[in-house]
Amino acid sequence: MIAKGFKARLAGIALGASCIAIAAPALAAPMALLDRNGSRVAIEPYAPNIVRVTIAMDPDLAQAAPGEGPNAKADASGWTHSSDASGDIFTSSAISLTIDAQPWPGAPTQMQRYFAPALPPVSLSVKDASGTVLTKMTGWEMAPVTVNGEKTFKVGASFDAPLDEHYYGLGQNQEGYMDLRGKQIDCSHSYDAPAGETVCVPFLVTNKGYGIVWDNPARTLVWPGLHNSTRFQSQVGERVSFFVITGKTTDDLYAGYAKLTGATPLPPKAGFGLIQSKARYESQKELLDVANGYRQRNLPLDIMVLDWFYWTRMGQLDIDRTYYPDPKGMNDQLNAMGMRSIISVWPRFEREGRYFEYLKSKGWFLKDKDGNPVDGLPMRSDRAGALIDSTNPQAREWFWGKLRDNIASQGFDWFWLDETEPDLVPDGYFYSIGSGDRYHNLFPLVHTSGVAEGSERDRPNFRNMILARAAYLGSQRNGGLFWSSDIKSTWEALDRQVPAGLNFTASGLAYWGSDIGGWQWPSGPKAQHPVLLDPAGMTAAGADYTDYPELFVRWFQYSVFTPTLRIHGQRPDTELWTYGKAAEPILADWLRLRYTLIPYIYALGRHTYDTGAPFMRGLFMDFPNDPKVSDIGDQYMFGPAFLVAPVTKQGQTKRSVYLPAGTAWYDYWTNQKYEGGQTIEVDAPINRMPLFVKAGSIVPMGVQVKSTAEKQALESIRVYPGADARFTLYDDDGTTNAYRKGGMKAELVWDDKAKTLTSKTKLPTGQAISGLVQIVGQ
Repeated sequence: MIAKGFKARLAGIALGASCIAIAAPALAAPMALLDRNGSRVAIEPYAPNIVRVTIAMDPDLAQAAPGEGPNAKADASGWTHSSDASGDIFTSSAISLTIDAQPWPGAPTQMQRYFAPALPPVSLSVKDASGTVLTKMTGWEMAPVTVNGEKTFKVGASFDAPLDEHYYGLGQNQEGYMDLRGKQIDCSHSYDAPAGETVCVPFLVTNKGYGIVWDNPARTLVWPGLHNSTRFQSQVGERVSFFVITGKTTDDLYAGYAKLTGATPLPPKAGFGLIQSKARYESQKELLDVANGYRQRNLPLDIMVLDWFYWTRMGQLDIDRTYYPDPKGMNDQLNAMGMRSIISVWPRFEREGRYFEYLKSKGWFLKDKDGNPVDGLPMRSDRAGALIDSTNPQAREWFWGKLRDNIASQGFDWFWLDETEPDLVPDGYFYSIGSGDRYHNLFPLVHTSGVAEGSERDRPNFRNMILARAAYLGSQRNGGLFWSSDIKSTWEALDRQVPAGLNFTASGLAYWGSDIGGWQWPSGPKAQHPVLLDPAGMTAAGADYTDYPELFVRWFQYSVFTPTLRIHGQRPDTELWTYGKAAEPILADWLRLRYTLIPYIYALGRHTYDTGAPFMRGLFMDFPNDPKVSDIGDQYMFGPAFLVAPVTKQGQTKRSVYLPAGTAWYDYWTNQKYEGGQTIEVDAPINRMPLFVKAGSIVPMGVQVKSTAEKQALESIRVYPGADARFTLYDDDGTTNAYRKGGMKAELVWDDKAKTLTSKTKLPTGQAISGLVQIVGQ
């Protein structure tokens, strides 16, 4: 039995935590609160296909609002509640949820006295509208532990896992696999994870028409389908809380996730072009010389990035005028070239900085048990600086105010919020809202929320965008472009990016990319195969890394078909012309291909805003009836048209590509047509990455531009025949928030039998369709 005082404190934790959330849902009574022999079960619908289940021993905790992340209001419209011998049944047009009846427990046998669970059991089942069982929760757990000096519990739940069920999502894991079945997923932010940074977005998507949003920001272990059971276990908590989202397609699940946690804003159009970065540009002159270098070579570029150590001291939130004497003038020059800027801002403050004592006096730092700021890391070498406590809304407001007044005022457009895991691991320490262990995964949501909300208020007609390297439930609503952190510059790291990115976008966050070429100083094992590019003229890496130009070209080819295209790295040079004379023309061609596809990609971004569906898509999303795609993590769809097969092995000039069943496919380079359902061997010379287009696709192609600041006319509209097709072309001003009220759309319709492409409305460019249409194969 929970003591009365402890019970009240736990209720305060649950209720108070929900109150600090950004745009937190209002507290409301659930649809029903059930008693299963002492276990209390609350049922709270949010839509016909979304329902929350909360289980606790304490009825107040069972009825408390969700934690941070979900921001929708409960809505039981159309739901009914009935009871029969099987239990309590909650029904909507999409779901039938049964909380099983539980017989009154009899006296335990001698065996049960030792091995039966102490908790009164709870089990449930979820069926779709046709009566098909989607999932069954078979039990829950709550075991007392002391964490960070706090008496609390490990809490969890277990679900049936049929042999043909497959699992995706849960954020970012760089271990190299696609299907999560049979793995242990440590759902927690960890910069130091051995294979590369892990990020926890506790949304597990299945191929069985449902997904589970796990509502607990503590470190959570998940075992999807291990020994025919899927189990969640959070290391801190006093209740089990989760949402079930159902749908006939995976896109229905992402629409549900967006409804529950917030829509994905459309990034500024510049965010879809090339983002050029380096650690670091030493001076204003160097940065402008790079920008001019792109223009002089007639290479398109949209954004220049100013990374760390431009400040006088970490946490000063200023710009060192010794090296950047006129940042406003610098940004004016970039704007005149059709470019924008992003600047990196860290959440850490050195003791010697101008704001440290003020923030300390306010209590706006992560603190130890004695209330002192936690200063620096206990490992690695970057040991200076205390972490601003972004769980505190006043600290968030102050932080945004300094960014606005000190930095945005100098003409910088968008912010790179680095270290959003955070890098100062909160475990063992305390935020203003409670233990860092209890809220281990929360920081990236609240930290980006402060900047997103401040920008919305103070720059209402300027579209926000944030570069961030960690995320949590709902982070997508803050306008984040996420990336896979400080990865190594090796073939192995590139190979792991593909499934890592696909599971991240499968978690409901559409915008992901990687540091093209890797972040760490370029070093790798000696090339095992003949090098495909002569490294002569390379300044981006040492002469001993002879296959680095080849690696960079393959990484760049892949990244042209990821949501964001950003060059970055800790190397002498990062620009497109620094990888050798042989690499430069290949990279230029691929960069121009990216800009050719901007009309297509920007329309995909609009579709994500409208629907919540990601456009970098694991094959399981679009080919649910093809069992062969369930564990393919080295190929993916980029929008509805392109099948992308990156080359991630050194010296590789051929690779196998599986063409999913149910459609025909065209080789993008040769226009040769293949039937789906087969694996083919594809040529992959260094200047070509295997790329296929699905029959029944419409692909708008743009003329070349220097940046997305230019109005881009259509060069052509390619149609790949073989099936009827629709594609919604979209455009707007690219920089304001007017897109929320509309924009220019034209639905292109391909009638495969008649071989005609039509639109009932004018194209956004004002062009006529006639003269633009190119039917592939004719």
